[in-house]
Amino acid sequence: MIKVCKFGGSSMADATQYKKVKDIIDRDPGRTVVVVSAAGKRFSQDHKITDLLYLCHAHLTYGVSCDSIYEMIRERYLSIRDDLGLTLDLEKDFDDLRAEMDAGISQDKLVSRGEYFSAKLMAAYLGYEFIDAEMWLRFKLDGSVDQEASYTALKHAAGSSKCVIPGFYGAMPDGHIRTMTRGGSDITGALAAAALDADVYENWTDVSGILMADPRIVKDAATINRVTYNELRELSYIGAQVLHEATIFPVREKNIPLNIRNTNDPDHPGTMIREAFEDEDVTKGNLITGIAGKKGFTIVTITKSGMSNEISSLRRILEIFEKYNVIISYAPSGIDCYSVVVENKLLEPARYQILADIQKEMKPDHIHVSENIAIVAVVGRKMVFRSGSSGKIFQALGENGVNIRMISQGPEELNIIIGVKEKDFNTAVSALYERFVQ
Repeated sequence: MIKVCKFGGSSMADATQYKKVKDIIDRDPGRTVVVVSAAGKRFSQDHKITDLLYLCHAHLTYGVSCDSIYEMIRERYLSIRDDLGLTLDLEKDFDDLRAEMDAGISQDKLVSRGEYFSAKLMAAYLGYEFIDAEMWLRFKLDGSVDQEASYTALKHAAGSSKCVIPGFYGAMPDGHIRTMTRGGSDITGALAAAALDADVYENWTDVSGILMADPRIVKDAATINRVTYNELRELSYIGAQVLHEATIFPVREKNIPLNIRNTNDPDHPGTMIREAFEDEDVTKGNLITGIAGKKGFTIVTITKSGMSNEISSLRRILEIFEKYNVIISYAPSGIDCYSVVVENKLLEPARYQILADIQKEMKPDHIHVSENIAIVAVVGRKMVFRSGSSGKIFQALGENGVNIRMISQGPEELNIIIGVKEKDFNTAVSALYERFVQ
């Protein structure tokens, strides 16, 4: 069995965390490929190495000395090395880096060094081979990942060896370093898992999987033990803090299970993500998988007598929003009325132009704008197999004095979406969690 393990910045923060990682790797001989992030925060007031590297480049750009910042970065990694009792010669690497900085290093190259040094140290500590990401992760000229070339290169570079790979960066066709968006190490791990046809992709972080609700609203929210990729997409779309979609795609494409685990609680099974769970009894366990939501929406409702009998009426409304590049989140409808739910930040720049165009194009009897709306989604693959899901939602909200302003349900019956006033958002999430989970 091959397991690709990605460890985030909190797992790379200091020597104590490195020791935890080694213990996790030593527990399972299948954990042969390790992807690491740059060193993260050791405590709340600490700095992430990546942030310091960005700051260094900003200083260089404006001709301001970055010596003190550079020394903080250097000392962090040398301290980890010394605390682990390693003899790796990092001083030369740092001297070479400093020379490149003085000569005019690119931002991407400089910022990538956080992951580079983390991987060098971890490879030495585990006794694994170090494979630099620039040797296999290939970008196309447009900045997208060349999956075919990358997969071939990693298979050739890794072979059957045990290796450590820095995340977050790769190389352009001309050899120049290119970094990904923040959180890119997750993507590197997924690409490595897909390239090597791994049996499992383990993403190790500082939480024990994905929670069933926002812990800032629901204290001690339970962990989601199992979730499908479709459910995860629903939860992330509506605001749950889960993995970046680009992380999901490479492993989902090859049907590789993704397991989110906690470096600080390695015995916790975390959250397992798969395309489907064939062994599951849908009549048992929680009815729902998770509850997610976010504030900042507006509902625009257009009402006109006889509109349901007009050909292309909905298309004409949607085209008005498209004209101003406003993405529509939901579009529930009734007889002779359509509601369009959009995010405030997208609507506001063209709010009055859109309303004017609707008035001109549709000649409605009435346009109603509901502001300060929050969207809450109840997501669960089991809901389709059990009756009364909607009734329980409405009852729970009604008993807690929450007025529903909008209802929508996807055709796959994976979710039930409700709109409430922002002032009722926390109450709605708490009430639903209490009804379905506790």
